[in-house]
Amino acid sequence: MRLILFFITLLVITSCSEPSGQNSLSGLLENGPFIEGKTEYLASPYVTAGNRVYMVGHQDGTFPDLGWHIKGEMGGIWNHPIKLMDGFEAEILEYNTLIKLDSAQQFTNYPWGNKHSYDLAKQQLQVERLQFVPDDMQGIHIEFAVTNTGKTERTLVFKFKGHSDLRPTWLGEETGMIDGQDEITFDENLDAFIAKDQNNPWYTVFGSDATSVMAKDMPSTIQGLGVSGSLSYKLVIPAGETVSLNMAIAGSYHSQAEAIGTYQEIKEAHLTFAKAKKERYATLATQTKLTVPDKDIEQAFEWLKYSSDWLIREVPELGTGIGAGIPDYPWWFGVDSEYALKGYMAIGQTEAVYETIRLLDSVSRALNGNGRIIHEMSTNGKVFNPGNINETPQFASLIWDIYRWNGDAAFLERYFPTIEQGLDWLMTAKDANRNGFPDGFGMMEIHGLDSEMIDVAVYTQAAFEDASKMAEVMGRITLSRKYKTIATRLKADINEQFWSEEFQSYADFIGTDAQALHLIEDAIVRADTLNKPWAVAELKATREQIKANPSDVSRPFVLHHNWVVNTPMEMGIADSAKAKKALKTAERFVNPFGVFVTGIDRDSSAGSDDGSFKASKQFSYTGAVMTLPTSVQVIAENNYGNPDQALNYIKRMNRSFSYAFPGSMYEVSPDYGMITQAWTIYGYAIPIVEQFFGIQPDGATKTIYINPQMPSSWNEASLENVKIGDTEISVFYSSKVDGSEDVRVTQAREGEWEIVMAGQKE
Repeated sequence: MRLILFFITLLVITSCSEPSGQNSLSGLLENGPFIEGKTEYLASPYVTAGNRVYMVGHQDGTFPDLGWHIKGEMGGIWNHPIKLMDGFEAEILEYNTLIKLDSAQQFTNYPWGNKHSYDLAKQQLQVERLQFVPDDMQGIHIEFAVTNTGKTERTLVFKFKGHSDLRPTWLGEETGMIDGQDEITFDENLDAFIAKDQNNPWYTVFGSDATSVMAKDMPSTIQGLGVSGSLSYKLVIPAGETVSLNMAIAGSYHSQAEAIGTYQEIKEAHLTFAKAKKERYATLATQTKLTVPDKDIEQAFEWLKYSSDWLIREVPELGTGIGAGIPDYPWWFGVDSEYALKGYMAIGQTEAVYETIRLLDSVSRALNGNGRIIHEMSTNGKVFNPGNINETPQFASLIWDIYRWNGDAAFLERYFPTIEQGLDWLMTAKDANRNGFPDGFGMMEIHGLDSEMIDVAVYTQAAFEDASKMAEVMGRITLSRKYKTIATRLKADINEQFWSEEFQSYADFIGTDAQALHLIEDAIVRADTLNKPWAVAELKATREQIKANPSDVSRPFVLHHNWVVNTPMEMGIADSAKAKKALKTAERFVNPFGVFVTGIDRDSSAGSDDGSFKASKQFSYTGAVMTLPTSVQVIAENNYGNPDQALNYIKRMNRSFSYAFPGSMYEVSPDYGMITQAWTIYGYAIPIVEQFFGIQPDGATKTIYINPQMPSSWNEASLENVKIGDTEISVFYSSKVDGSEDVRVTQAREGEWEIVMAGQKE
């Protein structure tokens, strides 16, 4: 432990009276959109995000242990594939009075930063902690604005205590990243602490643009192998004025020089970086700009564009792609991206789309080499799961969907070999009985539920349908016809073999009696434990019916009422009669926030339960309502001409917006799991852009079809600056009292793409 004291006769720090405008972080943040958090959720997480670094703590300004993927370690400051710090503490000393800044009374979120507010009326002080992560940089800027509300000048000592925890991310040990004890030194020339993992070239640097008056290192009291260092600064604050103290934290998993270089850049040019980030986020807001009567949905749609950007994760040695969710799923997934990227494309965030697809394709080729798309990869390059069965066909449909929007033939040609290989792998390696329904886990990762799943069958059908179109565009007519034949047959087989007239629903899966009976026993235990008597009774009745009417061949079963039974409507392959019945059945498995993941978790109280998600002590999705199942239901209703019901589901989902983390929607509605989740954009962008406003690009012919299907309550609506290929369009809609509709479309560059209004298509 070292104690270093500096006696200074003149102290110069960055200060100003009431920071505002373009000359302080507080001014830049507050001159723009923001949402204030709820007092009851101060002890819950937030994120300050950048593409290289992000910080997770609690809204009250503390950094408690949180997360389960690496137990208690998913918070703090991360620079993937390593963690930099567990967090930091701040306190103010005036004479013998110690004021800890660990109980913020207000949290405010901004699109590109956030603020913790401390009202210290008793001490005649107000403190604001503001922070943001500069784009493309391995560090973060934090500003403490301290206001003297008293009538006399004050001399204060401000102490900043940083807690390093240089450690690898999840599965790092399997890639040779072995955590070592951190060491910390104070660099007098830099006036900053430098922490290093003794076994690796991993570094954290933290300090201020002010001059410290004391520096002290010490062991960390937080779990892990970190160390701590405190820096003290003298603040002289005239009565009624504000002084700002700027702190910078930077890191590197390569070298000390890189960490120091980033630290100095942020310290010296944080305002320049802040202005650039603010301008970039203002541009995000103008892309696919929605104006509708439901202002709460309009606001959520805007903030989903921001939160989509928060999830972009860049590790230069591997690539760039959207993470699934923060804090426990910050790395890359196949299926999460396959839903989310369709939404990203519709809101104009195209670079994230292309980078993520490039990453998934390259890693899947290197690891699997057969067209199979990976499920989950940590940011250290370790693939945890080489791919669930649904991810390979969903990749094919994703590529076709992106091509519809960009019309880029080279893009199609680049990824079609993966699609061709993947479809061949599905039909040869994963379809044992050669009936066209691949075997294996789909979206529902329930133990034993890995036979012929409804979502796998549906997404496989869609993949062959879309691959047929791709092959035709590429001039491979024979292959196109082959794929089309398979798609047509699968559509008919799904409607015939997966349908249950008794349950008015598509089946969860096709399997043997033995498999179904085993799953029923597990499901009864689950339903009984959760006190769902209706589900227990239904499952027991199904069990007795199976035993009374045994079958030697596989057949469809409705057991869990999983949300995936709605995928035939999501993909639009259910015939209209079955779709009408199934959509009605689905209404039984909802609560005020949306659709249950597993239908048997619903009970009679679900329809009126409007409170916090009640989870078990161990992290579990049991009983969960999620944005993805609700998103699927929104799209399904629109596919069968029900925009008012689709809007109803969006409104349910929208009740989760800002419920716990202002400006975001939790993975599990309303306040459980990931605090922000990538695939949520799927349930807003696709129904709003492609269905309500009816924007349907056809990249093959550079044609944009416009066929609005607007909810009846949206009599005035507009969607501006929708990026399609090398042009942009805006759609302005209004409905009249007499039932007539007026639709006006403008294009940024006339003639680039042909616009075809509803009724004009031959």
